[in-house]
Amino acid sequence: MKNVRKICLHLLFAVAAIGGGPVLADGDQSGRLFIDRDVDTFAVLPEGVKFPEGITANPRNGDIYVGTFEGGAQNKLLRFDRRGRLEATRNFGITPLLGLEFDRINRKVYIANVGNFVGLASKIQRIAANFNGGTAIEDVAVIPLVNAPDPRTAGNPDGSSDTIYFGTGARVPNAMVLNGAGNLLYVSDSFQGAIFRISNPATCDPCNIEMINHDPLLATAGFPPFGANGLALSHDEKTLFIANTGDDRVLKLDLTVPPLTPNSVSVFAESINGADGLAIDKRGRVWVAANQADEVVALNEKGKVVAKLGEFRGIRGNGTPDGLLFPASLVIVDDEIFVANLALALTPTAGDEPEEDVSRWTISRLKMPHH
Repeated sequence: MKNVRKICLHLLFAVAAIGGGPVLADGDQSGRLFIDRDVDTFAVLPEGVKFPEGITANPRNGDIYVGTFEGGAQNKLLRFDRRGRLEATRNFGITPLLGLEFDRINRKVYIANVGNFVGLASKIQRIAANFNGGTAIEDVAVIPLVNAPDPRTAGNPDGSSDTIYFGTGARVPNAMVLNGAGNLLYVSDSFQGAIFRISNPATCDPCNIEMINHDPLLATAGFPPFGANGLALSHDEKTLFIANTGDDRVLKLDLTVPPLTPNSVSVFAESINGADGLAIDKRGRVWVAANQADEVVALNEKGKVVAKLGEFRGIRGNGTPDGLLFPASLVIVDDEIFVANLALALTPTAGDEPEEDVSRWTISRLKMPHH
C-alpha cells in the first residue's frame, strides 16, 4: 500500500508539472522547493530594438525601465507603464548599456554605460525618471582603470591546486544598487573584478568613485565571460550579494569591515548556471536570474535554492521567445518579478543557440510565490 501511495504522489506531481502550474517538490526538513514555470510576456520591444539587458522600476507607479546592450548600434533607455505600454525612449547612441538602478528618493535612473566596448569611456550616468526623448543625460563618474585582480588558487580533491590568472582590456560597469538612504551607490565591474562605491550620487559634481573590493573571487575565466555582475543589498545593509556569472556563483561581501579588507568576499551559493541579475525580496530571499538555465531562482539565508520560476519553451511565430531566454536582469514590484530577456547568442557556431532565431525581444513577468 505504501508503494502504491508513493507512485500516486509521483504521478500527481508529474501531471501538475505538465500542466504548467506551480509545483511543490519534496525538499529537506527546512522546507519545500517551489516550482512554477509559467511566464507572461509583459512587453515586446519596438521593432529593431534589440538585447534588453538592464531593468529597474519605479515602485510608486510601477513604471519599468529597460536599457539595451547592442554595441555599435543605437542603444536606448525605454520606459514602460505598469501595463507594458511604451511611454518614452531616450537614445544613448552607440554605447551599450548594462545595469539600471532607480533612485526613489531623488527620482532618477542610474545607467551603466559601457563605452569601452566602442572605444569610449565607461561611466555611470543619471537621468530624470520622467525622461523624454530630449531629457539631459548627466555623467556621474568615469570608471577608473584598476586592472584585473591577483591570481586565484583553487584546490582540487586530490590535494593539488590550480592557479588562475586574469586579464582585462576594458572597464565594464555592469550592475548597481543603492542603499536605503540613496546616498551610496554600489557598482560592479565584470572585467576588472571590482566593486566600486559612489557617495551622494544624485548631487555630487564631480563625483568621487572608490574601489572597495578587488578580490580574485570577483573575476572569472568561465563562460559567459563576465565576473562580478548582479548586486543586491541585504536589508540591514551589512552584506552585498554579488553574482559571478562565469563562475556560476553568488558571492557575499562583508560591508562591516573597511574597504579592501582581505578575505571579506566569500561564496554564498554555487552552481547557479549563469548567475546574472540579483534582487532581494521583503523576506530576505535573494532572487537570481540564471541566464544559462533560462530560469529565475530564489536563495534562502543559507544560500539554498528554495524556488524556481520560468523556463524557455521555444520561439513563437512572431520571433519572440516563449518564456525566458537568457534572462539577464530582474526587478521586483509588489508580488511580481519583471525580467529582461537578453536573448544574445554567444558562441561562434551557427545554429547551436535558440537566441539566433529571435527577431523581437521581450520583457517577461513572473508571479512570486506567496509563502
